[in-house]
Amino acid sequence: MTETVLKVTDLKVAFGQFEAVKGLSLELRERETLALVGESGSGKSATALSILRLIEREGGRIAGGNIRLAQNGNFLDLAALPEDRLAGLRGNQVSMVFQEPMTSLNPVLTIGDQVSEVFVRHRGMTRKDAHRAAGQALDEVRIPEPGRRLGQYPHELSGGLRQRVMIAMALACRPKLLIADEPTTALDVTTQAEILKLIKTLQAEIGMAVLFITHDMGVVAEIADRVAVLKSGTKVEEADVFDLFQRPEAPYSRRLMAATPKLGEGSRVGAAGSETVLSVEGLSTRFQSRKRLFASREAGVLAVDNVSIRVRKGETLGLVGESGCGKSTLARSILRLIEPECGRVEIGGNVLSGLPAKDLRSSRKHAQMVFQDPFASLNPRLPVRDLVTEPARIHGVVKAGDLRDFAASLVTRVGLEEDAIDRFPHQFSGGQRQRLCIARALSVSPKLIIADEAVSALDVSIARQITDLMLDLQLRDGLSFLFISHDIAVVERISHRIAVMYKGRIVETGPCEEVLRQPKHAYTQRLLDAVPSPDPERRRLAMPAAGLEKIAV
Repeated sequence: MTETVLKVTDLKVAFGQFEAVKGLSLELRERETLALVGESGSGKSATALSILRLIEREGGRIAGGNIRLAQNGNFLDLAALPEDRLAGLRGNQVSMVFQEPMTSLNPVLTIGDQVSEVFVRHRGMTRKDAHRAAGQALDEVRIPEPGRRLGQYPHELSGGLRQRVMIAMALACRPKLLIADEPTTALDVTTQAEILKLIKTLQAEIGMAVLFITHDMGVVAEIADRVAVLKSGTKVEEADVFDLFQRPEAPYSRRLMAATPKLGEGSRVGAAGSETVLSVEGLSTRFQSRKRLFASREAGVLAVDNVSIRVRKGETLGLVGESGCGKSTLARSILRLIEPECGRVEIGGNVLSGLPAKDLRSSRKHAQMVFQDPFASLNPRLPVRDLVTEPARIHGVVKAGDLRDFAASLVTRVGLEEDAIDRFPHQFSGGQRQRLCIARALSVSPKLIIADEAVSALDVSIARQITDLMLDLQLRDGLSFLFISHDIAVVERISHRIAVMYKGRIVETGPCEEVLRQPKHAYTQRLLDAVPSPDPERRRLAMPAAGLEKIAV
């Protein structure tokens, strides 16, 4: 019988008068993975932060209940422990991996300094011994060239490598419990598959329990033993992963399952027109090296390499590929937010290539961007009426006296109430904020919207609402989209055609069904093989591979 590692009983978490978690009880055993799922605001992260007693730093408090951690045959109530004793447990007995490693790592310290600190603090090692142990920790999480990585800074690593560094720090002291809060949400499918396999393999090696928080039901099917479903701070269902996927009992659980995109379900897009809205020919973008004062023009990184794509009126081109392959650089180069090295870009009959800066503004009206993080895209000090009409004011397409009515028409167009125009960004959910970003893009009646990972940070039900909105706008107004995403199932649902990008080049393009059913390029096949299926019967991680090879991400 495996040992119980964690018992959470009747946990209540509050922010002021608002109760974010309402009487939650969970139990987790060694070598077990419990997935905690639910929409944004359901209480998942609040629960995780409460277990580590970090909730107080976020303005919350534990209002009731017990959080008991196994310790030498007894249980410690973490909810009642003083801060000095908690500090000895964090990173030692209980560790946490957060969603965004770049914000969790100190940008001014080397990787070696940050990983070494764990050994100095919790193992009492000298700096020299800790540095050596840090190299071994990086090697254990299959980071290539660990000795060289120790001297690098976080910005010099890819997203996948940064997440591995966070896992190395979390596992350095062989914790009893690992809390993983959306650790793969921002990663492409191949990197995600590697991280999931890594966690499962190391879990088998050291016997730790894992509390895995995610909104990706494919990941749940891949890694979880049991699943707890949260809604508005309440657990509505808990079941074995196979039972939950085959026979979900709670209506909310069934809605989550129904909203999960599944590769192979096909698309609901309409017919595209014949008119070309976006034409990109031979586009290349290079990032110059700053380490060499007299570097030649050919030095540096060729992030986009001779790319040519076309998007027709009323068509969506899905752009997929691994992190660092050049997708976002291509998007920004099209609008000359990043200056390309060469190539030709035409949007709605207007050639952007070679235009002087003063003439770019009017041409950019025909194409607008929607970014991944809507909160970072919206000025928190401005009301919605000013935010959604900003492009229209810049381009002079609406009179000052008409701005309020115009703002109301924009927010209702994306499914929000008229009174939303007098509120501020923090008063909206993540999905609502993304609707505001789309409303802002629509304010200048663009012919093309470039959506750069616009739904990747949203839970499955909200992401489906946003993609449904995009499809409705396309059918009604003939909008074209360049839809960038690492979620291939979402891309399939919304796209007419798919372009696959690898190391700055488009290696395959064609109709959605053709590329996904009969991929011609080996890299496309690799991407498709890495997509997790929301069906635990098809999971690939049940028996972790011994001797997992080092993989460069």
